[in-house]
Amino acid sequence: MSKRHASKYKIDRRLGVNLWGRPKSPFNKRESRPGQHGQRRRKLTDYGTQLAAKQKLKGYYGNISEKQFRKYYDEARHRTGDTGEHMVGLLERRLDAVVYRARFVPTVFAARQFINHGHVKVNGKRVNIASYRLRDGDVVEVKEKSREMPLVLEAIQSQERDVPEYVSVDYKKMQATFVRTPKLADIPYPTQMEPNLVVEFYSR
Repeated sequence: MSKRHASKYKIDRRLGVNLWGRPKSPFNKRESRPGQHGQRRRKLTDYGTQLAAKQKLKGYYGNISEKQFRKYYDEARHRTGDTGEHMVGLLERRLDAVVYRARFVPTVFAARQFINHGHVKVNGKRVNIASYRLRDGDVVEVKEKSREMPLVLEAIQSQERDVPEYVSVDYKKMQATFVRTPKLADIPYPTQMEPNLVVEFYSR
C-alpha cells in the first residue's frame, strides 16, 4: 500500500477540496488544512494558484509521480490545439482511470492496486500496468475469477458516481469500452479542475 493511499483524505484537506466527491471525506466536516495551524489560510500568489491547480489535478489520478505527470504535459504541449484539453484527455486514457470511471472499483487508488494484482484484461489480454494507455474502442474486462470480490460488488452497486458517456459499460459481462477521448467538459470531476493553470505552471 502506498503512502498516498494511506493518507488520501489528507490530500483533500491540504488542497481544500473534496477531491473525489466522496461522502466519507473529512473535508465534509472540517474544511481546515491538517495540522496545528490548519486554520491559517494565506492569499495565494499566481505561482501558488498554479501550483495548487497542478497538485489538485495530479492528486486526483492517484499515484502519478511528478516525472510521469510532467511527461503528460510535454506530450500534450507538442500536439495541435489546447494543451490543457490534450493533457486531461491523456490522463483519462490511463487504464486505472477507465477502471475507476467504469465503477468496477470504489476509488482511483483501488483501481491501481486492482490492475497491479492482475484482475483486469484489455482486449482479452491481462494487463497489470495502471498507466497503460487505451485507444478508442478498447475493451476493458474484469477477470471472471475477480468478479465476485466484495470490492467489485460494492463498487458496481454504489450510486456514488455516474459513468461518463465516453465509457460504455456492460455489467453483465463486466466489460467497459473506452469509446473516445473526452474533452474537459465531458469529465465528471467532483471539483473544478483548471488544466490551463497547470499549463501556465509548467510553461513558466
